[in-house]
Amino acid sequence: MDKNYGLDLSSISMELRLLLNLLKVEDEDCLRFFNDEITASFDWDLFLELARYHRVYPLIYTKIVKIDKKLVPENILKSLYIEYKKNTFKMLQLTSEIEQISRLFNANKIRLLFIKGPVIAADIYGEISLRTSKDLDILILRDDLRIVEELLINFGYQKTETASTLNGWKWMEHHVSFFHPEKGIEVEIHWRLHPPPMKEPSFNELWERKRVSLLTTYPVYYFGKEDLFSFLIVHGARHNWFRLRWLVDIDRMIRSGIIPEKKNNGKIRYQAIILSTQLLNTPINDLFKTKTIPIEKKSITQAQLALYYILEMGKLQINQTQLDFPKEQGNNLYLKMINMKKLFKINYYKYTMKSNLHKLIFLIKLLYPRNTDAEIFKLPKFFYFLYIPLRPFLWVWRKTSKKTL
Repeated sequence: MDKNYGLDLSSISMELRLLLNLLKVEDEDCLRFFNDEITASFDWDLFLELARYHRVYPLIYTKIVKIDKKLVPENILKSLYIEYKKNTFKMLQLTSEIEQISRLFNANKIRLLFIKGPVIAADIYGEISLRTSKDLDILILRDDLRIVEELLINFGYQKTETASTLNGWKWMEHHVSFFHPEKGIEVEIHWRLHPPPMKEPSFNELWERKRVSLLTTYPVYYFGKEDLFSFLIVHGARHNWFRLRWLVDIDRMIRSGIIPEKKNNGKIRYQAIILSTQLLNTPINDLFKTKTIPIEKKSITQAQLALYYILEMGKLQINQTQLDFPKEQGNNLYLKMINMKKLFKINYYKYTMKSNLHKLIFLIKLLYPRNTDAEIFKLPKFFYFLYIPLRPFLWVWRKTSKKTL
């Protein structure tokens, strides 16, 4: 990519750099990457942890297995193969469940759209084994939620969500989860794509633009290309892009020909494009660069903050940044200050991504009661409203003491 947008990539470790290079589509350069990146200090265990954490081990395995086996430790190749095989079986199991749920819902006149899972893997990568999915995400009409819950429970699923204090889930949440104990499959039923009050297309609009998957013999419906692209960008941004898998999705969709035009959530799209081009060399044509996407400074700042989150993997114990920790042992206060600085950067990124309305909702949610508040200090249902003014005190109590009142 000929433009770096001013991103600071200096903190990327050797292990993460190799992972990114292997994720790039250009296969012919893989061996050169190994020659350049592999040194005596290379941490293969961290490399494997990165592949697992970012959920890209299927792609990494298909690339790394083509390399001279003398360059890769045998245990690393074996571990990647085991993960790849397990994921393939899981995706086949989910594919079967997709077809069964589609039959069940359609027989009861429930319209459904699959948001993620094997259907998306087949669409973006051409085969289900190259992308991971831990569960199935299904979008329905809000009015069908009660019927869908009954259908899934009768089908062997158990509801894993519990009603929040003051029924907060009705306005704060956008999905509910179910788990099948025998099959080991989790299903998330969405009545919205994202938490309110974020703007998004209605179910009927998405239904009009739906596509039929060729993955199963029975008709299975999922999003149109632009709707899927928009969802993946917003979903990745909401989760701070802490898994590279989401950026790889964006990269593959752009390479397949989709043009990320500016529509809704333009700034979020810009951030995704910046990260994708810089980390994965996503090709952006000249028309897109000059006319469609006038990059703003805020988008670059947000991309840099997201990059920091990617580097930390959301797990502070696996440190990929070049921080100079003191040699003295036991300097816990210093380490805590370092970690607090990291967490501040991460949370600041989350806050900057919100609109003014979302910031207001965010503050309201902080004050809104949770089930944990009721566990600490039980009140009769008639006095539940008191949890609102009590929440800051209950939060402090929960963070500073393991005891309950």
